[in-house]
Amino acid sequence: MLLCVGEFFGADNTQWLPYRKGQLKAPLPTYILGPHQPRTKEYFPDMKGCELAENIIYLGPSGIYPCSSGLRIMYLSGRETDQKKNDFSFVYEDIQALETQATNKPTIDILISGQWPSAVCNFAKKPEGYDPEADGSIMVSRLTYKVQPRYHFAGLGGAHYERLPYRNHKVLHEPTRHVTRFIGLAKVGNPEKQKWLYAFNITPMVHCDQSELNKQPPDVTECPYSEGNVTQQKSQVSGKSSGAQFFYDMDAKYDDDGRGKKRKGDGDMGGERKRIPPKPTGPCWFCLASPEVEKHLVVSVGNHSYVALAKGGLVSQHLLILPIAHFQSTSDLDDDCREEIEKFKSALKRMFKKHGNAVVFFERNYRSHHLQVQVIPVPMNTVDCIVEIFMNSAASFDLELDEIPKLSDISQVAPPGTPFFYTELPTGEKLYHRVKKNFPLQFGREVLASASVLNVPERVDWRECKMSKDEETEQRNKMRSLFQPYDFTLEDDDDDDD
Repeated sequence: MLLCVGEFFGADNTQWLPYRKGQLKAPLPTYILGPHQPRTKEYFPDMKGCELAENIIYLGPSGIYPCSSGLRIMYLSGRETDQKKNDFSFVYEDIQALETQATNKPTIDILISGQWPSAVCNFAKKPEGYDPEADGSIMVSRLTYKVQPRYHFAGLGGAHYERLPYRNHKVLHEPTRHVTRFIGLAKVGNPEKQKWLYAFNITPMVHCDQSELNKQPPDVTECPYSEGNVTQQKSQVSGKSSGAQFFYDMDAKYDDDGRGKKRKGDGDMGGERKRIPPKPTGPCWFCLASPEVEKHLVVSVGNHSYVALAKGGLVSQHLLILPIAHFQSTSDLDDDCREEIEKFKSALKRMFKKHGNAVVFFERNYRSHHLQVQVIPVPMNTVDCIVEIFMNSAASFDLELDEIPKLSDISQVAPPGTPFFYTELPTGEKLYHRVKKNFPLQFGREVLASASVLNVPERVDWRECKMSKDEETEQRNKMRSLFQPYDFTLEDDDDDDD
């Protein structure tokens, strides 16, 4: 793979047109950061992250990208600002979010940022022609200090600089940890012919022997960062007006008659900033507040998501988990909604296991407008071979399914706006396909309907499996009763009644 730091687009971008039009293709997957100045913003059609051309992917403003090999790459686009955030800057909250994402997870192998960390040259020789203390970022210093990447690359300094490796522990006071290497890269084609390319091999930390990983090279220095030089003013966190914030109204738990039921914690957002759900461009059959929703299918409603009986299900217990607000895919969700959907998944796994079944979850973010996590119980005797069944079925459609790390999240692999198919299997495997064109819309159903799994090939098309409203309501009631011992939303209601 190729990672690009700094500004990807220059003053003359005529060479870019053949790639954008599909006439040329990058020879290997190329991952880039976002714009760092207003004039290059026009080249990014989706500021949340997208594929700009075949094999050229804009990662997004910030996040963690977990490769299928186990490599974990953290990225941060833009320049530091203590003013209002825009599409080519980052604020203190972005740094805090990255720190949170990295908590209690394996070490970050690589950090890529536009700006240099301001304090990187402490205990080391300074680069020629660039002063990171004057032009670098205190916030990037803080981020590097907190997440302790093995490698850190930056590009906006315009100078080549390979700092001596530094420790991430206090000698004699803390256990020995791995070292960090910082590399600043010059501009491509710079007249001074400074190095702008750095090639290296790296074994993901998850596959490293700990003693080898923590070996200290002879030229190692003390850490250039400390609590004193990474302190950042928090005006961005505490000085904001709440007047422009948008909160989706999720006060009601809907019964069949549409009457609302007060939820525990409703209306108390604690001042926390939430991602604004986009409004649907037309009628949506899955936004819970929409009149188009068939509420007689609803099994359980949480604060941010709900479970419903699938219309035309593969089996009678085929369910859907959906966000209450309008989010297109898992990659678009805010943290609260994502956490609650995971909570529903865990509860449903326990329910199906109690009744002798495993469960498969899958999502198709292609020619769909509202996130639908499909929930299908499968016989226990199919579990050991289900990965192979998916792989063989994908091969028959000439599709590539990539396995992503079990501890990763699909939102880290597929930035918002990316079309994809994704499934979580009972054995813990997570399979991902980046949709490009001509993806079979019923692929997930076809695999599970096959003779090797559910053996219901006649039910591949949901439109051939419709029931009457009375039959659907009866099946919904059965699922409510079945799920009741595992439904955490009812526990909240019991607390309210007390």
